[in-house]
Amino acid sequence: MKHAFSRRDFLTRTAAVSSLALVAPNLLGETPAPKSKYKFCAFEKPLQFLSYDELAELMASIGLDGIEAAVRDKGHVLPEKVEQDLPRMHEALKKRGLEISILTSSINSVESPHAEKVLRTAAKLGIKRYRLLWYAYDLSKPILPQLDAIRPKLAKLVALNRELGLTALYQNHSGDKMVGAPLWDIYSLIKDFDPKEMALAYDIRHATVEGGLSWPIQFNLVKSHLGAVCVKDFVWDQGKVKNVPLGEGVVDKKFFTMLKETKFDGPVSVHVEYLEHSKDKNAIGEAFRKDLVTTKSWLEG
Repeated sequence: MKHAFSRRDFLTRTAAVSSLALVAPNLLGETPAPKSKYKFCAFEKPLQFLSYDELAELMASIGLDGIEAAVRDKGHVLPEKVEQDLPRMHEALKKRGLEISILTSSINSVESPHAEKVLRTAAKLGIKRYRLLWYAYDLSKPILPQLDAIRPKLAKLVALNRELGLTALYQNHSGDKMVGAPLWDIYSLIKDFDPKEMALAYDIRHATVEGGLSWPIQFNLVKSHLGAVCVKDFVWDQGKVKNVPLGEGVVDKKFFTMLKETKFDGPVSVHVEYLEHSKDKNAIGEAFRKDLVTTKSWLEG
């Protein structure tokens, strides 16, 4: 009888300790992992062939906080159907603990088709940030007057953003006609706005393509107006840009150290653009997972 009681007592104590370890590891002297100050999301562009529920399930399995949702022409949510479809996407994500961290739009002025409808729908759902459609230069005309023509468009968007509690994000893209490629130009347009209403979605891949060795100068110029960070990588292949997984290209890990030294606290959006036109959701999901791991190791390591 004594042996049976001792064994039972041992099992009871073991179960109690195991339960305690699951519920409150800090009571056992363990330090829980610190919560990141950043929100990690993924640009869902390569996964638009999935249903909203399939997309949410895959993104949740990767360990993301949310997505960058394509709500634009030829996007996962079409602007003309935003009032019906964006709530459906939002609900599918919410059921799995995810958010729409950034709404990527076809909007670059309040006169853009469906602009107010898209932004008011986003605001009702609690979506706080939207990415603007880029502007392009006409290289047959002087540059500075073209920038002057953009400024009032941004001012009108800022007024609407202030009303709705939204932040517009302009992503820098590389290219010989892209406003924002050298970064000084777009910064000159947004620097006097409150970054809570108009900011940059800073893309280190595009900044490195255009900045070469000088990208840290541009980053230091614009860092006061960071609203989001886009993460991806590339190599030069016979004079052309070729997208590759993060850590396999020329994007400098030093960027993440510099980012940590700023007051920026997210979101960080992982972009996968190196699988071309793949429709293999598992391969795409694994690519996002791999680049997310690299991003976190560089940013939080």
